[in-house]
Amino acid sequence: MARRAEAPRPADAEGRVVTTAIALEAGGRAALIELNRPDQLNPIDWAAIGELETALHAAEAEAEVRAVLIRGRGRAFSAGGDLKAYLSLQQDAEGFPRFLADLHRTFGFIGRMSKPVVALVNGVAAAGGLEILLNCDFAIAARSARIGDAHLNFGQMGGGGSLSLLPRMIGPARARELVFSGRFLDAEEARDWGLVNSVVDDAELLPAGLAFCERVAAHSPLALANAKQVLNTGWAEGTGLEAALRFERERDAFYCLTAEDAREGLMAFSEKRRPVFKGR
Repeated sequence: MARRAEAPRPADAEGRVVTTAIALEAGGRAALIELNRPDQLNPIDWAAIGELETALHAAEAEAEVRAVLIRGRGRAFSAGGDLKAYLSLQQDAEGFPRFLADLHRTFGFIGRMSKPVVALVNGVAAAGGLEILLNCDFAIAARSARIGDAHLNFGQMGGGGSLSLLPRMIGPARARELVFSGRFLDAEEARDWGLVNSVVDDAELLPAGLAFCERVAAHSPLALANAKQVLNTGWAEGTGLEAALRFERERDAFYCLTAEDAREGLMAFSEKRRPVFKGR
């Protein structure tokens, strides 16, 4: 499937995060956000977090962007935090907590975005790389992927969400096993454990992500945003079923009674034509 891609737009000449806009045949664009220090396996430092946050907010603000894909350049998704930088940062009693706060704000924003965000896991995803994956709506893994927590391998502990999100994602017993052992799952095992949705050949990773974006682009962006909010709020907040159902009912009533897209979908079905959604 031929596509037209705009030139990469790094934050600066040595941009740690690069965004590429890819035109979709169904309309709109996909935003491909890439961690861009492949020689160091895309480590996550304070500057990278700032650039990632900027890229995510830019994708969220652009109406033409229908879905977001995140991957690492080179042979790794991300091997995690910049351990050399931590030598000094972990001596800073004021700076290190602020770094963690920025980390949580940036990663947490992924789940609050109105657009679906998919992790494309190429190669190693460890520690902070795993935490990015856990905050995405779901993940597709290349066969080369190796996924683990690995904090304890270097005398560290998770601080960007792995200790909280892993048990919710794969269950407490498996989360303890992965964290305590420090081992890595191959792509097939990560799929069996529920960390990724599917596994594809390495060369098919980006096409698989774009195929999902094409399906998304055919839907109402407003309906999708509301559906994501209900799904993620109930899961993240740990609400009881009654509260979750009430939120779903209220959000559905508001959307169906006020959105042009809801009416358009019904009219298109009635008139046997493809709907034209406008996101309002």
